[in-house]
Amino acid sequence: MIHVRYEGRSFDVRESDIRLPHNATDSQVLKTLAGRFDLDVAKLRYYVVDRRPNGTVIVRPEAVYG
Repeated sequence: MIHVRYEGRSFDVRESDIRLPHNATDSQVLKTLAGRFDLDVAKLRYYVVDRRPNGTVIVRPEAVYG
């Protein structure tokens, strides 16, 4: 499962629904999600792909502290 946080909204996407291989790189994940949501991939340039130990992938804006 890929959990996407974009512009204050949350979306859950199954890898099988977007034909994303299990070993996809971060850039492949972002490019595929950009296509899924009909976005220019540049809009996701400050997003991170966080892979959790349970297999869940979280795509979210990078956190800035300070």
